[in-house]
Amino acid sequence: MKEGDMSRKEIDGWVAIYQTGADFEADLVRDRLDDSEIPAVIMKKKDRSFSLTHGSMSRIYVMVPPQYEGQAAALLQAEAVSEDDLTRIALASDPENVDVSGKEEEK
Repeated sequence: MKEGDMSRKEIDGWVAIYQTGADFEADLVRDRLDDSEIPAVIMKKKDRSFSLTHGSMSRIYVMVPPQYEGQAAALLQAEAVSEDDLTRIALASDPENVDVSGKEEEK
Protein backbone atom coordinates (compact mmCIF):
# COMPACT_ATOMS: atom_id res chain seq x y z
CA MET A 1 0.00 0.00 0.00
CA LYS A 2 1.03 3.59 -0.58
CA GLU A 3 2.24 6.08 2.05
CA GLY A 4 4.40 3.64 3.97
CA ASP A 5 1.64 1.70 5.75
CA MET A 6 2.76 -1.88 5.20
CA SER A 7 0.21 -3.47 7.58
CA ARG A 8 -2.47 -5.49 5.82
CA LYS A 9 -5.92 -4.00 6.36
CA GLU A 10 -8.93 -6.27 5.94
CA ILE A 11 -12.45 -5.00 6.51
CA ASP A 12 -15.67 -6.96 5.94
CA GLY A 13 -13.97 -9.45 3.64
CA TRP A 14 -12.17 -6.82 1.53
CA VAL A 15 -8.42 -6.09 1.57
CA ALA A 16 -6.94 -2.58 1.22
CA ILE A 17 -4.61 -2.61 -1.79
CA TYR A 18 -4.00 1.16 -2.00
CA GLN A 19 -4.40 4.16 0.29
CA THR A 20 -4.30 7.86 -0.38
CA GLY A 21 -5.65 11.17 0.86
CA ALA A 22 -6.94 12.28 -2.56
CA ASP A 23 -10.34 11.22 -3.89
CA PHE A 24 -9.25 11.44 -7.53
CA GLU A 25 -6.28 9.11 -6.94
CA ALA A 26 -8.52 6.47 -5.38
CA ASP A 27 -10.94 6.81 -8.32
CA LEU A 28 -8.11 6.32 -10.84
CA VAL A 29 -6.82 3.22 -9.05
CA ARG A 30 -10.31 1.73 -8.74
CA ASP A 31 -10.99 2.40 -12.43
CA ARG A 32 -7.69 0.77 -13.44
CA LEU A 33 -8.59 -2.32 -11.40
CA ASP A 34 -12.14 -2.38 -12.79
CA ASP A 35 -10.79 -2.14 -16.35
CA SER A 36 -8.76 -5.29 -15.61
CA GLU A 37 -11.89 -7.03 -14.29
CA ILE A 38 -10.70 -6.89 -10.69
CA PRO A 39 -13.59 -5.93 -8.42
CA ALA A 40 -12.70 -2.88 -6.32
CA VAL A 41 -14.45 -0.46 -4.00
CA ILE A 42 -13.42 2.76 -2.28
CA MET A 43 -13.72 3.16 1.48
CA LYS A 44 -13.25 6.67 2.85
CA LYS A 45 -12.09 7.27 6.39
CA LYS A 46 -11.98 11.06 6.01
CA ASP A 47 -13.08 13.29 8.83
CA ARG A 48 -15.46 15.70 7.09
CA SER A 49 -15.23 18.15 10.01
CA PHE A 50 -11.79 19.20 8.84
CA SER A 51 -10.28 19.80 5.41
CA LEU A 52 -7.44 17.34 5.88
CA THR A 53 -5.55 15.72 3.03
CA HIS A 54 -2.80 13.99 5.04
CA GLY A 55 -2.62 11.85 8.12
CA SER A 56 -4.79 9.21 9.72
CA MET A 57 -7.94 11.35 9.56
CA SER A 58 -7.87 11.54 5.76
CA ARG A 59 -7.39 7.93 4.65
CA ILE A 60 -9.11 6.68 1.52
CA TYR A 61 -8.65 2.98 0.80
CA VAL A 62 -9.12 1.06 -2.44
CA MET A 63 -10.30 -2.40 -1.43
CA VAL A 64 -10.39 -5.72 -3.33
CA PRO A 65 -11.58 -9.21 -2.39
CA PRO A 66 -8.71 -11.25 -0.84
CA GLN A 67 -8.53 -13.64 -3.81
CA TYR A 68 -7.63 -10.68 -6.08
CA GLU A 69 -5.02 -9.15 -3.76
CA GLY A 70 -1.95 -10.54 -5.57
CA GLN A 71 -3.32 -9.79 -9.04
CA ALA A 72 -4.25 -6.23 -8.01
CA ALA A 73 -0.85 -5.58 -6.41
CA ALA A 74 0.94 -6.83 -9.54
CA LEU A 75 -1.21 -4.61 -11.76
CA LEU A 76 -0.55 -1.51 -9.67
CA GLN A 77 3.20 -2.18 -9.61
CA ALA A 78 3.37 -2.76 -13.37
CA GLU A 79 4.93 -0.02 -15.46
CA ALA A 80 2.39 2.38 -16.91
CA VAL A 81 2.00 2.80 -20.65
CA SER A 82 4.22 5.62 -21.93
CA GLU A 83 2.87 8.78 -23.58
CA ASP A 84 4.47 7.73 -26.89
CA ASP A 85 2.77 4.33 -26.75
CA LEU A 86 -0.57 5.94 -25.93
CA THR A 87 -0.20 8.29 -28.90
CA ARG A 88 0.76 5.43 -31.23
CA ILE A 89 -2.20 3.31 -30.05
CA ALA A 90 -4.62 6.23 -30.41
CA LEU A 91 -3.45 7.05 -33.93
CA ALA A 92 -3.57 3.39 -34.96
CA SER A 93 -7.19 3.14 -33.79
CA ASP A 94 -8.33 6.09 -35.94
CA PRO A 95 -10.70 4.63 -38.58
CA GLU A 96 -9.70 7.34 -41.05
CA ASN A 97 -6.13 5.95 -41.06
CA VAL A 98 -7.22 2.43 -42.04
CA ASP A 99 -8.15 1.35 -45.56
CA VAL A 100 -10.80 -1.27 -46.44
CA SER A 101 -8.29 -4.15 -46.28
CA GLY A 102 -7.48 -3.22 -42.65
CA LYS A 103 -3.96 -1.97 -43.37
CA GLU A 104 -2.87 1.47 -42.25
CA GLU A 105 -2.52 4.08 -44.98
CA GLU A 106 0.69 6.07 -45.32
CA LYS A 107 0.23 9.85 -45.06
